[in-house]
Amino acid sequence: MTASSADAIGPAPFRTSPAREHDGSIDDRDMRRVVWASVLGTAVEWYDFLIYGTAAALVFNKIFFPTLDPLAGTLAAFGSYAVGFVARPLGGVIFGHFGDRIGRKAMLTLTMLIMGIGTFLIGCLPTYAQIGLWAPALLVALRLLQGIGVGGEWGGAVLMVIEHAPAKRRGFYGSLVQVGFPAGIAASTATFIALSSLPEADFLSWGWRIPFLLSALLIAVGLFVRLRLVETPAFQRVKDEQAVARLPFLEVLVGQPRTFFIAVGLKVSEVAWVYILTVFSIAYVTGTLGLPKRLILDAILCAALLELVTMPFFGWLSDTVGRRPIYLAGALISGLCAFVVFGLLDTRDPTIITVSIAIVMSLTHASMFGPQGAFMPELFGTRVRYSGASLGCQVAAALSGGFSPILASALLAWTGTTLSISFLLLGLATITFAAAWAAKETRDLDITRT
Repeated sequence: MTASSADAIGPAPFRTSPAREHDGSIDDRDMRRVVWASVLGTAVEWYDFLIYGTAAALVFNKIFFPTLDPLAGTLAAFGSYAVGFVARPLGGVIFGHFGDRIGRKAMLTLTMLIMGIGTFLIGCLPTYAQIGLWAPALLVALRLLQGIGVGGEWGGAVLMVIEHAPAKRRGFYGSLVQVGFPAGIAASTATFIALSSLPEADFLSWGWRIPFLLSALLIAVGLFVRLRLVETPAFQRVKDEQAVARLPFLEVLVGQPRTFFIAVGLKVSEVAWVYILTVFSIAYVTGTLGLPKRLILDAILCAALLELVTMPFFGWLSDTVGRRPIYLAGALISGLCAFVVFGLLDTRDPTIITVSIAIVMSLTHASMFGPQGAFMPELFGTRVRYSGASLGCQVAAALSGGFSPILASALLAWTGTTLSISFLLLGLATITFAAAWAAKETRDLDITRT
């Protein structure tokens, strides 16, 4: 990229250091700029996506599905929550296609706008009492918009970082992008904690809207930061060599089906765990156990804050010992935790619940989600990396993440015991272990030449 073309993209862009062009990396100052922009933008988008889950557990069953009995209302609210996950593969296909053909930066800007608009409008929605069935219908439509936005965002954010990062530190830098997820959890949960002191009537009337309306301010900040980025050297090389894929997602599905299924398998366990712990647990602790919502919200906030540390640690560790060993260990520990976590919650002890949620989330989620920022994109070549990583991640999220809270609720209602949920989590951990076993080690790959 020439200086003049770079200057046309945005203010104060970075330029690749000539001394380090061979591996696509840049100097430390510019690397910090790329990481900061990606992490901040990702945190904003996850905040937008995740506040829906908390609201679904606390309020949506009461104001959008009030004619149903409590269990059916909760299942309906979680069902509308799952819709966003169903839309995520569509976002992965759309934005992966254009991300592999046009570039990473443009797609990051567009996905942020889509997510912000959808989230803000949810905060403006009239309730069932005001417009009847139109209220849940509009809620589902906007949740679909959220899902499409976040489905295209993740792949672009991690690629923007790892395609600039030094080869020996991709795991660490990729995990910093992943930190946007717990940061989004912390921000969304803290917002609802701040509102938890409101009288119930006020919270149901207008208080729940505040987290959604705040999205407008956060999106403005995120866009300002992301517009200062330029394209990655790896993609620019593909473009300069006129090697851009015509239909990248078809190249992935037809040409690399084994790699695609490995990518899906790598995701299914950790994504189920995080939504069991951050969404289903709210309904379980407040509904089944009858404990105050502030307790479980505080526990989730502590878990998210702990992941801000443990996630980069696991990313760094994957640069040291490899991606596969970390993943295999994470899957094994996840299978064990499946039969421990609900017993700890059932103690009803606030300290035990808080510590359990925090530690289990790091062991089952951060251990794999941290290295995943580098591991999954590294499985695919530059021509189709955006599409391959996005599609693998978002298909798994749709299958495992979106339906885990509603499936856990249904299993609990059907069997009357959390043991059925434990076996579900064990099965998913087994799939992830098998996928990690089948995957190649990618730590030492030269991703600028693949």
